[in-house]
Amino acid sequence: MAEKQTLLGRITQLAMANINALLDRAEDPQKMLDQLVRDYSNSIAEAETSIAQTIGNLRMAEKDYEQDKTAVAEWGEKAASASTRADALREKGDTAGADKFDNLAKVALSKQIEFEKQVRAAEPMLQNQREVVERLKSGLEEMKTKLSELQTKRDQLVARQKTVESQQRVQAAAQNINVLDPTSDLARWEDKIRRQEAEVAGRAELAKDSFDSQFAELEDLGKMSEVEARLAALKNKQ
Repeated sequence: MAEKQTLLGRITQLAMANINALLDRAEDPQKMLDQLVRDYSNSIAEAETSIAQTIGNLRMAEKDYEQDKTAVAEWGEKAASASTRADALREKGDTAGADKFDNLAKVALSKQIEFEKQVRAAEPMLQNQREVVERLKSGLEEMKTKLSELQTKRDQLVARQKTVESQQRVQAAAQNINVLDPTSDLARWEDKIRRQEAEVAGRAELAKDSFDSQFAELEDLGKMSEVEARLAALKNKQ
């Protein structure tokens, strides 16, 4: 019985293990959690086998107890029957026959007393075994609940780990984009084009100003020619 309790004690210690500390030392937390679930499941399977054997032994003891109680009643009936037979023979004067059945009644009563002792001895033992079985069954159910909680926690932690890893990859990608921002190259290129456009516009403006000045010079020359012509005409009239 102590072995059964030790087994459940080992399972309970496993249930109370510091999972966070184990995960901190684990290179792959998911593998560590999976191993915990496997170990816990194997321990529960061992406990189920052990408890099943304990229950089987209890049922055998209970069956023996019921058989002993039946034997007590049967030997009591045999003793009573033999005593009645002895009394009847003694009334008839058959002393030898009466003594024979009285002796048989005594043998039956001795047997009855032996089985009564077995019944009394078995009662506290059976009560103790029943209590142990109930504790073991209750402990087993608790372990199964803990296993379910462990599996759920494992799934949650794995999902959270994957989410964190995804977030880390996104953040790393965002940092790389910030470091190698393509918009900065576009901005430099745009600025270069704007400067080129400004230069072209400036050259066009200079070309326009030069062209206009040439026409202005022509107009000035035309005015001078007209003045010279009028001056010549005045001189001819004199």
